[in-house]
Amino acid sequence: MAVIVCSTPTKPPPAGAPVKGLLPLIAPSLVLVLFFAIPMGMMIGISFQSQAEGSPTLASYSRFFSNDLVLAGLARTVVMSGLVALCVTVLAYPLAYYLARATSRWRTVIFALAIAPELAGVVLRTYGWLIILEDRGFINSALMWTGLITEPLPLSKNLFGVVVGLTHVILPFGVLSLLTSLQGINPSLEKSAQILGASRLAVIRHIILPLSVPGIVSSLLIGFTMAASAYATPALLGGAGFKVMATMVYEQVLFYLDWPFAAVMANVLLILMLAAGFVGSRLESRLHQKLHL
Repeated sequence: MAVIVCSTPTKPPPAGAPVKGLLPLIAPSLVLVLFFAIPMGMMIGISFQSQAEGSPTLASYSRFFSNDLVLAGLARTVVMSGLVALCVTVLAYPLAYYLARATSRWRTVIFALAIAPELAGVVLRTYGWLIILEDRGFINSALMWTGLITEPLPLSKNLFGVVVGLTHVILPFGVLSLLTSLQGINPSLEKSAQILGASRLAVIRHIILPLSVPGIVSSLLIGFTMAASAYATPALLGGAGFKVMATMVYEQVLFYLDWPFAAVMANVLLILMLAAGFVGSRLESRLHQKLHL
C-alpha cells in the first residue's frame, strides 16, 4: 500500500531576521550598561583600592568581615527587610484580592487610596510617621491622656518604627504585584469549587493561594529589596542608634570619606539582594512545578 505524504514547503527566515529581532533590546541594554553595569564595575574596582597604597588590596573586605558593628548592621538589615517584606505581603494580599474581584464603584476609590502614598515624597511620609510614633506623638499622647500608660511607649528610634514606616512606603508596590497575579486567576474556578461543596476558606487555601504564588514571591522580593536599599526612612525613624547598610554607606562616604569601605558595603548589599532574588525565583519555580505535577 502506497502512502502519500504531503508537505508544504517552508520558506527559510530572512537573512536579517535574527538581527531585527534584537533591535528592540538595544536601547534598554544600553541604558543598563551605562547606568548600572559600568557604575557597579567602578564600585567593585574602588572596593579593592586602599587609601594609603595604590595597589589592589583586600584590606577593606577583611575589615568588613572582622568588624562586629558592621556585621551587626548587616544582620539588622536582613531582619528589617524580611519583616517589611512579610508585612507588606500580608497586608497587601486581602486588598489586592478585593480589587481583583470587586465590581462596584468603590473599587476605583479603594484602588486610589491604595496607591495614594506614592503621591507624596518618602521624606514627607516618614516625617508623618515620626509625628505619630515619637514619644510626644499622637499615639503616646492619646494613650497617656486616657490613662492607659504613664510613660511613652518606644514606638520610634527602633526596629518597630522603621518597619512601620517602610511598610507604609512599600505597600502600594505589593498591592500592584499581587493584583496582577490575582487578576490572572479565572473566577470560574472559585465558583466551580463552591458549587462542588468547598467552603470559602478551602477555596482560598487550595485554589487562590497556590495559583497566586508568583505574585506572593514577587511581593516578598519587592518588599525585601526596597527595604534593604532604603535610606531616608531608617535614618529618620531609626535614629542615630539604628544602623543599617544604607545609612552606614552614607556615613562612610560623607563623614569618613572612606570610599573603598563604602564600596565594599554597597557590593555586599547588592550581593544580598541578588541572593534574595535568586532564592525567590528558585522557590517560585519549585512551587510552580509542584502545583502542575
